[in-house]
Amino acid sequence: MKLTKIFLNGQEREIEAESLLELLHELELPLSHVLVELNGVALFRSELEKADLKAGDRVEILKVVAGG
Repeated sequence: MKLTKIFLNGQEREIEAESLLELLHELELPLSHVLVELNGVALFRSELEKADLKAGDRVEILKVVAGG
């Protein structure tokens, strides 16, 4: 499988995933508990399936925690 270099939470990383959805599965992160930005744009969950990754992309993944 081809490796792609991206920036994940500010650090360069080689990944096998070809889409954001695959990346979340690779990182074992549930869709319901994360906010994902691709190149500075926050995405809706429905957009994650369509978002392909390419070399040099900047991905920020934030875990969403609710509390009170």
